[in-house]
Amino acid sequence: MSTADPYSRDVLQLAANIPHLERLAAPHGSARKVSRLCGSEVAVDLQLDGERVSAVGLDVSACALGQAAASVLSANIAGADRAELAAGLDALNAMLTGAGEGPQGRFEALRVLAPARSYPARHGSIRLALEAALAAFDDARNNPAAGLS
Repeated sequence: MSTADPYSRDVLQLAANIPHLERLAAPHGSARKVSRLCGSEVAVDLQLDGERVSAVGLDVSACALGQAAASVLSANIAGADRAELAAGLDALNAMLTGAGEGPQGRFEALRVLAPARSYPARHGSIRLALEAALAAFDDARNNPAAGLS
């Protein structure tokens, strides 16, 4: 088991400074995800411009690790398409299970959470923001009122 502290200064700074911490008034898509193991919750609202995120709003009730992941997502999601979100989640999962080094590109800052791989009970909370963002993206795609195709 790693001796690295998952609650590093960088993680705590991210957790304390989550951008876009208010729900959008008229989102194209929304989703809420809950970690059954720890009870953490993240809700994500998205507006899309075509196939790219143009605005995000969050509601986060999670441990510092889940808050840090939400902070990274919120700070870097503008301009992302669904494939980037899915690749970020896949790379995050690989990092947490020890099968990869972590996300690259716009979500590379999630690597600060690598020491949490030794704490599987927190993995669900760490994944919530990206999982909710993907679900909100899909919700927007399926929302006729959003005018997206």
